[in-house]
Amino acid sequence: MSELIPINIVIADRTYRIRTNPSDEEIIRKTVNMINQKIIEFKTQFAGKDMQDYIAMVIIWYATQNAGGEGNSMLNEEMAETLIKMESQISAVLQNTATAM
Repeated sequence: MSELIPINIVIADRTYRIRTNPSDEEIIRKTVNMINQKIIEFKTQFAGKDMQDYIAMVIIWYATQNAGGEGNSMLNEEMAETLIKMESQISAVLQNTATAM
C-alpha cells in the first residue's frame, strides 16, 4: 500500500490541505480545476451571488451530469483507465495467491 502524500488544493479561493495516494493526485487536480472553471462560468452567468451559491450550483451541476450518464468524457476516460489498472492488480494478486496454493 502506498503512503499518502499531502497536497494543497484551492477551491473557490480557499486552500485545503489533503492527503492522497500519489497515483490519485493528477485526477484530484484535474477535478479541482474543473470545479474552479465551473465556478467561474456560473459567476459570469449569475452575477451578484455569493461564493456559497456558486459552489452549490457546481455541486448540483456535477451531480446531475453523473446521474444523467452525460458525465465529463475526460473523467470517464480516466475512470475507465483507473478501473483497468485496478482489475490488473486484482488479477495479479489472485494469480499469485492461486500459484502459492
